[in-house]
Amino acid sequence: MATTEQVKELRKRTGLSIMQCQNALDEANGDIEKAITILQKKSGEIASKKSTRTLGSGTIESYIHNNGTAGAIVELSCETDFVAKNEEFKKIAYEIAMQIVASDPEFLNADDVTDEVKKSAEEVFSKETEGKTEDIKKKIMEGKLSSYFEEKILMEQPYIKDPSLKIKDLITGATQKFGERVEIRRFARFSTQN
Repeated sequence: MATTEQVKELRKRTGLSIMQCQNALDEANGDIEKAITILQKKSGEIASKKSTRTLGSGTIESYIHNNGTAGAIVELSCETDFVAKNEEFKKIAYEIAMQIVASDPEFLNADDVTDEVKKSAEEVFSKETEGKTEDIKKKIMEGKLSSYFEEKILMEQPYIKDPSLKIKDLITGATQKFGERVEIRRFARFSTQN
């Protein structure tokens, strides 16, 4: 049985409900790090179950960098007004806008990457695989493309405030936290510099 202090600490670190924290700590025999891993695993399962729900509400947040030369706007969708008006939900949208300014993604999801863009990237990296066997070429190419597109796809980028998480983990965590489907619908980045 987890102590009250352990539950408070886990709740402070995850922002999840007391009951979710208590159950995870019980399952992890009081180990907070293990409980966090359990909660992350469960967040993926919860997000998967809610993936077909209708997104009927959301919020639009923006971030302007302090020097005024770059900014972003993001639409973060959810199911209900109750969640959309929640300050923590708005904060997540704001932090995603900050991520967009810092990392300049070109695509939201891997599905948004066109075949033309993939082919162009393959042509650039093919020079680095010359003289290798087909198996090794394939592995090198997969690694290069994965690394290259991780930087270009918002959902695959490491979260700037916690690089151990990707943006998609932040979204699945929000789904678990708010108890309803959460999704980045669209975003735009603006800059005075090219």
